[in-house]
Amino acid sequence: MSDKKLISIVAGCFNERDNIAELHERITAVMAQLPEYDYEILLIDNASTDDTVEVIREIAAQDKQLRAIVNVRNFGHIRSPYHALLLAQGDAVIGMASDLEDPPELILNFVLKWEEGFKIAIGVRRKHEERGLMPLMRKAYYKLITRISDVDQVRNFTGFGLYDKAVMNILRQIQDPYPYFRGLICEIGYQRAEVPFDKPVRKRGISKGTFLVYLDSALLGIVNHSKAPLRLATMIGIAMSALSFLTGIYYFVRKLLAWDEFQMGIAPLAIGLFFFMGMLFLLLGLLGEYVGLLVTHTVKRPMVVERERINFD
Repeated sequence: MSDKKLISIVAGCFNERDNIAELHERITAVMAQLPEYDYEILLIDNASTDDTVEVIREIAAQDKQLRAIVNVRNFGHIRSPYHALLLAQGDAVIGMASDLEDPPELILNFVLKWEEGFKIAIGVRRKHEERGLMPLMRKAYYKLITRISDVDQVRNFTGFGLYDKAVMNILRQIQDPYPYFRGLICEIGYQRAEVPFDKPVRKRGISKGTFLVYLDSALLGIVNHSKAPLRLATMIGIAMSALSFLTGIYYFVRKLLAWDEFQMGIAPLAIGLFFFMGMLFLLLGLLGEYVGLLVTHTVKRPMVVERERINFD
């Protein structure tokens, strides 16, 4: 039995056959610079439809430090990697993406911060090469979640980082079936080291970050770490009730003062009706997000169902 501390590097995969070999090579090269530690690489495949599993199997046959889990179906971008993180038994666990947009070379920086005493060392994106509407929306979201969250949030942090065994034990005790991971890390409260880096341009493969994926993460972060939408709904309800009452008084007085001349028409009614219906559906949607979160935590479904494990023996 080795006396060395174990570092677990965990990455989720979905249709990343062109990146897995380079990911393994770069992680192995980094860990060769840390001979005082044992390490394991734990990949979890979310039912890829390409040859990702075959590539993993070929590498695992040559390197027993590479382990893998294959899911029976796609369990989503949140549940699958989180399941693997909770299974990792390292003294430190590093979570990262398998698409190489999280540079494996930062592992050295994370470990150095860990050796300094930080139980959390995270990568914070400094800049990226994206263009268009999505970066602006992401920037606006980070501003919003930072302002309304009950805990201090880290902008441009996606979960890429090192987490001490003490942090992982807390995450296992929480037993959150659908976590907003970056928010949980801030919620735990340990002092963290932030390592800035520039997001590299994706060389191969297609990004899995669609608008719906980002929307799911954004709403999950808001309902998990802020009651502001519910309080805003209450304030809007009070304001709309007051506005309706005052509008009614205004039209009633105008009608009394000019009964024959004043014609109200249906335009104010139609405009008011559509406005109130829009606000009602918005508030019902927000309330539905909170109810859905409660249902997710109440129904004890498995986080993922595994089809097979590779190199776990």
